[in-house]
Amino acid sequence: MSVSIGRQRVTAIGWIVRPSAMVRGLAGACAMAWLLAGCTSIDQTNPKPSVEAAALPDAAPKTTGVDSPAIREHKQLVHVFGGEYHSVATEKLLDEVLAKLAVASEVPSIPYKLTILNSPVVNAFALPSGRIYVTRGLLALANDTSEVAAVMAHEIAHVTARHATQRAEIEKQSAVISQAANVIEDRNKGRSFQAYAQLSLASFSRLQELEADRIGVHTIARAGYDPYAASRFLQSLGRSSAMRQSLFGQASVDKPDMMSTHPSTPERIERAIGEARQIGAPGIGEIGRDRYLAAIDGLPFGDDPAEGFVRGVQFVHPKLGFAFTAPDGFVLENSAQAVLGIANGGEEALRLDRVHVPAETTLQAYLVSGWIDGLQEGSVENIVVNGFQAATATAKGSEWTFRLAAIRYGGEVYRMIFAAKTLSDADDRAFRTSINTFRKITPDEAKNVRPMRIDIVTASDTDTEESLVAKMKAADRPLDLFRVLNDVEAGAALKGGQRYKIVTE
Repeated sequence: MSVSIGRQRVTAIGWIVRPSAMVRGLAGACAMAWLLAGCTSIDQTNPKPSVEAAALPDAAPKTTGVDSPAIREHKQLVHVFGGEYHSVATEKLLDEVLAKLAVASEVPSIPYKLTILNSPVVNAFALPSGRIYVTRGLLALANDTSEVAAVMAHEIAHVTARHATQRAEIEKQSAVISQAANVIEDRNKGRSFQAYAQLSLASFSRLQELEADRIGVHTIARAGYDPYAASRFLQSLGRSSAMRQSLFGQASVDKPDMMSTHPSTPERIERAIGEARQIGAPGIGEIGRDRYLAAIDGLPFGDDPAEGFVRGVQFVHPKLGFAFTAPDGFVLENSAQAVLGIANGGEEALRLDRVHVPAETTLQAYLVSGWIDGLQEGSVENIVVNGFQAATATAKGSEWTFRLAAIRYGGEVYRMIFAAKTLSDADDRAFRTSINTFRKITPDEAKNVRPMRIDIVTASDTDTEESLVAKMKAADRPLDLFRVLNDVEAGAALKGGQRYKIVTE
């Protein structure tokens, strides 16, 4: 997939199937040019060899301080996905897995290299250069070494099959992460943006995805891992997607779609099992559950502490020193660029971000400066929010009505944008009440907000789902989260002595 970042372009190939419910729910608001910006652009033309790749005499002067195209792509992707995550134990295990997969791959001469991305989104992808990426969100979902090996083998298969260079053109829009790039400043500029929220790993044809699945299953088998691991992880991926869709108030639908670039999860699972059966019966190959769980013990879960925390309908940013509370019924999702919210199955949405506005520019003047279309100038009013200068107004489009607010805090301006397809008086009161919850937090409050992490616990003979879930600190549906993270069915008895993942602070 090719993702435009400013004027740069990154070509990556990935594993994940479908856009999150958050992204789909906000896509409608994107049409109103306010929450999200643009869409991914796909460029699958054969890359031209760089000058640096040409053979040069040994005596030729060496160029220093200039990144190669591959390094630039790597840096751009790392930046988009929140930087790198480092853990000695985790990296050691995954590097060992990658080394085995490289030898077992169809092109073992490629210099593969793994990067763990500091993102809570479940994603994995690869660059044609052989760089493999997995997010810590994916590591939290996987349950053993063979499952994460299956993901990495799938990405290696994209590289060895040269999928990135085979495609002349792919669909122009795809989506995967519930994060946005920047609030657009005008309609024309908005059309030129590449929406961060549309950044998707679902950019290859269904046949290519199935081919990568097939190659990956045989690669992990040759490397000595359980070939059924791919189907297990896909099952967890499907359950995770279904839970998210349910959480965001949308029905869980995973049926084949002729317009989809990826096959449905059930189809991928069925085919992955079929490929594994050609290799042998279940029970063959290394699984490596205990070592894997030990390697991810303490893995950060959810939001990066540097980007603030979502706790139910409240968002707290200890580093920046503020908090706000969304209206009841909203589900919030945080990113480095903005806090997004959705309610009523996508009928209502919100966004909070910050921008720099010169001190000499009044907030009332900023609201009418043209950064959002359809502003009703007669609705602009100056207000005070918990001691901070602020201004609010309404805007109206063909399908959405907006309640806007700009709050000056800490030398920056925080923008709160609420949208409703039908903005009733009650909705507007709820939105204005939420605006008025924006406040400075105390140092003690900041200290008491701690990040969540994966904690590996060993079940006793008397432990049940409920007893382990009671130890979790998850804001939304902890029982469902426990089942998804551990790939256990509802009501299934836990095994004494077996290790499980819980989420704690």
